[in-house]
Amino acid sequence: MDYKNLLYSKEENIAIITLNRPKVLNALNQEIISELHNLFDQLAGDEEVKVVILTGGEKVFAAGADIPFMLGLTPKQAEELATSFHAAFDRIESLNKPVIAAIAGFALGGGCELSMACDLRIATEDAKFGQPEINLGVIPGAGGTQRLSRLVGVSRSKELIYTGKIIDAPTALSYGLINEIVKAEDLLAKAKKLAKGLASKPPVALGAAKRAINYGVEVDKNTGNCFERQCFALLFSTQDQKEGMNAFLEKRKAEFKGN
Repeated sequence: MDYKNLLYSKEENIAIITLNRPKVLNALNQEIISELHNLFDQLAGDEEVKVVILTGGEKVFAAGADIPFMLGLTPKQAEELATSFHAAFDRIESLNKPVIAAIAGFALGGGCELSMACDLRIATEDAKFGQPEINLGVIPGAGGTQRLSRLVGVSRSKELIYTGKIIDAPTALSYGLINEIVKAEDLLAKAKKLAKGLASKPPVALGAAKRAINYGVEVDKNTGNCFERQCFALLFSTQDQKEGMNAFLEKRKAEFKGN
């Protein structure tokens, strides 16, 4: 697969996507968002891929949206742009397999919003996070007002969005915005190690867990519990469930096939 603004590779059952607009610090525009949406659509149907790693490379994840492009937008055009961002990030969030964001340097504005659409976030010691849109006279428009509050809580979300301040990796970790901090030289290796571990798990069950968690945060607890029960029960129709439980009883390592 060839893309103008993305690099794509596959290592066994792990897909690695790298944002590739280095001259503008991987600023997100309509073109790269469309490419991301199309690529994740393809990954949804690629049975070889069990886990996805999304990164911006060694120096920066994404330093925000393309401001020069956005400057002259009309309200209608701004809504259309936000809609395309929402669609792409929702596609990442709803992918039927785990997505790991490997973050170095800046993850600001749209870059922070993109990272939050992923399931897990690993960051380097020098990573910086923030939603500084308020300083441009606007607010986050790619899901930031919604995902940030779900990750760090309403009070912290309001603090970050109202002030537009940028936080470092240790602060992001303490807020619950990221899962782990690693040395810059270990970023991709750590992401791959985590991805390999997840790839060894039963993929149908992983997908069910992701759906149950994502759905549950949007509804009341009773509704979420009902959905969880349905997901749990359906897994008893899979061979992986039988393999996992038999392996446990036989004291051996399970070998999951994804069916």
